[in-house]
Amino acid sequence: MAYEVIIMSMEWNPVTLVDSSKRPERILRRLIRYLSFTSLLAAGALNIGCTALTQPISGIPVRRLPPQFLAQSKNNLVPLDPSRLTQEPPRQYLVDKGDILGIYIEGVLPYTDSDKPPTPPPVNFPTAESTLDPSLGYPIVVQENGTIALPSIEPIKVKGLTLEQVTELIRKAYLDARIFTNPARLRPIVTMLKERTYNVVVVRQDVGTQSQGGGGGGGRGAYNRGSDQSASGSMIHLPAYQNDVLHALMSSGGLPGINAKNEIKILRATKADQRKRDEFIQQFNQQYLSNPNPCCCPPPLPDDPSLLRIPMRLPPGVVPSFLQEDIILEEGDVVYIESREAEVFYTGGLLPGGEWLIPRDYDLDALGAMALSGTGLGSKNQAGGGGGMGGGIVGMAFVPPGELYILRKTPCNGQVTILVDLAKATTDPRERPLIMPGDTLILRYKPCEEILNFSVGAFFTFGVQYALQGGAR
Repeated sequence: MAYEVIIMSMEWNPVTLVDSSKRPERILRRLIRYLSFTSLLAAGALNIGCTALTQPISGIPVRRLPPQFLAQSKNNLVPLDPSRLTQEPPRQYLVDKGDILGIYIEGVLPYTDSDKPPTPPPVNFPTAESTLDPSLGYPIVVQENGTIALPSIEPIKVKGLTLEQVTELIRKAYLDARIFTNPARLRPIVTMLKERTYNVVVVRQDVGTQSQGGGGGGGRGAYNRGSDQSASGSMIHLPAYQNDVLHALMSSGGLPGINAKNEIKILRATKADQRKRDEFIQQFNQQYLSNPNPCCCPPPLPDDPSLLRIPMRLPPGVVPSFLQEDIILEEGDVVYIESREAEVFYTGGLLPGGEWLIPRDYDLDALGAMALSGTGLGSKNQAGGGGGMGGGIVGMAFVPPGELYILRKTPCNGQVTILVDLAKATTDPRERPLIMPGDTLILRYKPCEEILNFSVGAFFTFGVQYALQGGAR
């Protein structure tokens, strides 16, 4: 209809072309002008924007999209209480393997003759990093089986005992061995010389990244993925009763930042857990990935039963499922904080092409994603576009694009195309779906918008020019 209005508004009467009162040269020039303008309109109708008519996209409106293809909201998640990541120490220190006790027994440790004066016990001062008080005695290491070896008696099992209980057990052992005839002379001294420590590996991919946090900066494709993260791992030495997840995090840089996923993974170093992991992966591969049926779609790899995941944000009222013993780290355990640099979406069409990071702790809908990429709804940049010819002639666009397509991946290498009507999305939040990692956003004109932009542009470019030239002649 727009083309008919333009042509009719020029009031072209073919009879006037053969008026004998006009010169043949003038008639020929007007005929060529009319044919050129008509050809331009026809060519524009077949090539408007190079996409809306020649390469249509069919999508499912947001209202008709099944719930399984919609993203879950993150706005209502509550941060995990950090105190749940630390263990509650006992009221008194309990001895275990790896501890170094300071023990002094007059006449036995060290051994002295009865006719010589007793040797005073050595005084030991802790290091600057230690929280222990100065101690007395000679160093005695608690063995792997939880025992200590002292002169003239059998090894004593001290695992799980307090220092007072160890002192009384040593005194009883020497009295039972009849080494001391006078019990009043047996006054053993037991102190803590050095606490046992646990060596834990912390691997962090959220330290030293080059990402822009919320999702890109200014310009096309502003978000660049992080650099090599191989240097972010460290060995942490945790004292007894501080060998938990919270102390490991605080010793390696603090809680996970915005560049990390909202979870912490713990990999146990025990051989049983390692074998369980290997058996789990092997059974899954044999059951699904070795299926020769090409039409079979294997399900995603389920969670490893030997891998502990600790969420850092939970829905309100949800109690964490992990237990107190789950956050206690043993020798050789690995704490893994994974980067979220793969949680991105892509833009194209009339949007500036690029890769943009999705915010971690709040929702990002379709209109917010457009604004994040530099083309907000109703802005001047929206009509110019970054892919395709836009609309109108010589880059002019009088009507902004009204359709946004979201290409969303589905299991088994599938895809669902979501159609967002920007006019409805402006007034109805239900028309603004949340963005998921891996989405591709394509902004396009509707066919009627392409035709209207081209028609108005053609009129102001050629119609006015022709009217001025015709009026002048």
